[in-house]
Amino acid sequence: MEGIGINVPGLVAQLICFFILFGLLSVLFYKPIRRILDERSERIRVSMEQAEQIKEQMAKTEEQVREQLEDARRGGQNVLAQAAQMGERLKEEARGEARHEAEIIIARARTEIERERDEAIDELRHQFVDLAILAAEKVVSETLDREKHRRLIEEVLEQAPGGRGDGGSSKKEG
Repeated sequence: MEGIGINVPGLVAQLICFFILFGLLSVLFYKPIRRILDERSERIRVSMEQAEQIKEQMAKTEEQVREQLEDARRGGQNVLAQAAQMGERLKEEARGEARHEAEIIIARARTEIERERDEAIDELRHQFVDLAILAAEKVVSETLDREKHRRLIEEVLEQAPGGRGDGGSSKKEG
C-alpha cells in the first residue's frame, strides 16, 4: 500500500488513536450530554403537559365566566322586566285613584248642582207666589191675608203635576 501513498503503520496508529478518542468521548461526554438532553426533553414534556392542563383550566374558567355573565344578563333582564311590571302596576293604580277621585268630585258636583237647583226652584216658587198674591190683590183691589194665600198657593203648586207633591219626582235623575 505504500505504492498508493498509504502508510500502514501511521494508518493503524491513527485508527487506534481515533478509537481511543472515540471511547473517551463516548464515556466522558456522550453519556452525560445524552443524559442532559433526556432530562431536558423530560422537562419540556412535563412543561407541555402543564401548559395543556393550564389551557384546559383556562377553557373551563372561560366557560364558567361566560355562564356567570349569561346568568347576570338574565338576572338583569328579569330585574328590568319586574321594574317595568311594577311601573305599569303603579301607573294603573294611579289611574284608578285618579278615576276614583274624579268620581267623588263628580258626585259632589252633582249633589251641589241638585241642591242649587232645588234652591232656585224654591226661590222661583216664592217669587211666583208673591207675584200671584200681588196679582190677586190688584184684581180684587183689596188687601188679602198674605200668609193664608201663600199657604193656599203652595198647596196648589204641590198638588200640580211637576210640583213637590209628587214626592220630588220633578228632579231630573242623574
